[in-house]
Amino acid sequence: MPAIRPLSPELQKTAVEKLNEVPSKLDDDIAALRDWIKQQPHLKARTDDQFLVNFLRGCKFSLERTKAKIDRFYTLRTKYPEFYLGHNVDVDKALEIFRLGTIVILPRPLNDNGPRLALLRLACYDPSKYTFQEVNRAAGLMQQIMLDEDDVAIVNGLISILDMSNVTTGHFLQMSPSFAKKMTVFQEEALPLRPQGIHFINTPNGFDTIFNMIKPMMSKKQQGRLYVHGSKWEALYNQIPKQYLPVEYGGENGSIPELLQHWEQRIQAYRNYWEEEKNYGTDESLRVGQPVDFESLFGLQGSFRQLNVD
Repeated sequence: MPAIRPLSPELQKTAVEKLNEVPSKLDDDIAALRDWIKQQPHLKARTDDQFLVNFLRGCKFSLERTKAKIDRFYTLRTKYPEFYLGHNVDVDKALEIFRLGTIVILPRPLNDNGPRLALLRLACYDPSKYTFQEVNRAAGLMQQIMLDEDDVAIVNGLISILDMSNVTTGHFLQMSPSFAKKMTVFQEEALPLRPQGIHFINTPNGFDTIFNMIKPMMSKKQQGRLYVHGSKWEALYNQIPKQYLPVEYGGENGSIPELLQHWEQRIQAYRNYWEEEKNYGTDESLRVGQPVDFESLFGLQGSFRQLNVD
């Protein structure tokens, strides 16, 4: 038997029916993936059973897709440490930003047996003090814990709610096309966390400019999972009932200060993880076959300098 956490009966049923998991074949699937990793001279990856099965589940047990995603995961974290957490992680700096409450993971999944819910409040950080790139890196601390420990997110996916209230031009100016591309590529090609929907609420003037820039960078499937509600909360509640929001939003899904305190304890407990992570990554000089064409992968430049946000 593989050394992995047992899934709840509900999650196991979903893994079998929707992710193509065959429990009796898990040992063979994990062994095949571990053998492939050992044969890649350029790749040093974690090979424990739980890490590998999380990627397999995130790729619906397609071995080839799983190989590509693990490779991309480590390749991007090694090549662009300023964008993606990997080596030389400043946990204290990231915690300073995390405490602002820009990103909150909610404890109850949608309908209690569906996707994990994440609330993003972009106006919680001061764009004159921090960059969105730094905020994204801080979010990576939580993302890694979910990737390692959150079977609900791995099996059922993740729904994000972006509250855009009080977002300013200063926030939007930090979202360059090149940075947006790096975010979308990493989310779609490197992470085994499957986005099931992104909901935008309280969108200000000028939002369409950003939205229309990011949307074409996403796959057609993910484009179909974008929902812009403007200021119509009822439209959001039709898909995410109010009770699944935190108490500060009139819901029953935890208090934001308490959730942040709980997550800070989890992040602190992961300090050794980032020390260990220095041992993993890629060395492109050892890659067999075609080199990664980073220029075509992220071939966008520019930012938004003519933007008015109310």
